[in-house]
Amino acid sequence: MSHIPLQPLYGLDKPQLLQLCQQLGVSEVHANTINGKVFRHAEFDIEHIPYFPQKLLHWLQQHTQADLPAIVSQQQSTDGTQKLLLRMQDGRDVESVLIQGTGRITQCISSQVGCAIGCKFCLTATAGLTRNLTTSEMISQVMVAHRTLGQYPRNIVLMGMGEPLHNYAHVAQFVQMLTDPQGMAFSPRRVTISTAGLVPAIARMIDDDLPCSLAVSLNATTDSVRSQIMPINQKYPLASLLNVMQQYIQSRKRKRIFVEYVMLAGINDSLDDLNRLIPIMKNLNSTINLLPFNPFPGSGYQRPSEETVNLFRDTLNAEGIVAVVRESKGQEISAACGLLKTEVNQRAAAKMQQRSVVS
Repeated sequence: MSHIPLQPLYGLDKPQLLQLCQQLGVSEVHANTINGKVFRHAEFDIEHIPYFPQKLLHWLQQHTQADLPAIVSQQQSTDGTQKLLLRMQDGRDVESVLIQGTGRITQCISSQVGCAIGCKFCLTATAGLTRNLTTSEMISQVMVAHRTLGQYPRNIVLMGMGEPLHNYAHVAQFVQMLTDPQGMAFSPRRVTISTAGLVPAIARMIDDDLPCSLAVSLNATTDSVRSQIMPINQKYPLASLLNVMQQYIQSRKRKRIFVEYVMLAGINDSLDDLNRLIPIMKNLNSTINLLPFNPFPGSGYQRPSEETVNLFRDTLNAEGIVAVVRESKGQEISAACGLLKTEVNQRAAAKMQQRSVVS
């Protein structure tokens, strides 16, 4: 007889908890109690909730578990960035990053084991796609952060391993659970989905009015260059991407959209690129984050000069466009943008174990 894994307690969202209470014939107020205890306070000891219905407690004890993923390795860089290698129930590993800022911590969440998009400048892309993460596996990354930090991070960005919009259903449920006012209560302005540009999924975000911000990896001003570095552009070229971004902005007047631009020396950092970027950004009326490329062995790309990066920033700012050079943190532990790939940390964890055995 095969063993059926128990469902994680933290994988039950508010509608599921309400439905469970209805099925068991208990007051729906207990759904709010569980929701608040598990998600607001990250506490799993439900058996000590006073006046809790025994039939509901028994069902949860029989059908759910509250184990979090094991931290296989935990690295910290000199700038305070922490990278966690987490092992899921099926033995698959993903990485999550805690980025230290001034008075705040941002957590970078993975949405897939690997990635299928194939961006040429991204180390994660070299691993290929193994599978999507479930909603509970994404929630578990935030729970592990709470256990590590003693509190929730201030910001959540889905910019880790994977293309979030390739895993739309689970990511959408994850965002709804994060922003539930009676649960984890993250502000929608502090939750950001980053995409390589899946046009239909962005349109779906508009239809669903998903409570979060959107970041789009533009990375080029012509189809020829973007298709060269981002194969997804062959299916969703710039015109269609910019059009849906404009629709998103018009439909979400109080929400934010960010444009991400990874700068690759000699590829997308010329004066012609800059001159084409200006009207694109003026039309979008959005913030652009300039990200100097983080080199890795075998990438074939180089980081642009500081002078070129500053020229882009200063020229865009002079044109009334908010342009920010996003300094990559955690580079020495491969925690910076585009450097997440679990096998790197697996080797590091193995070496740590070997050293501990020897000592």
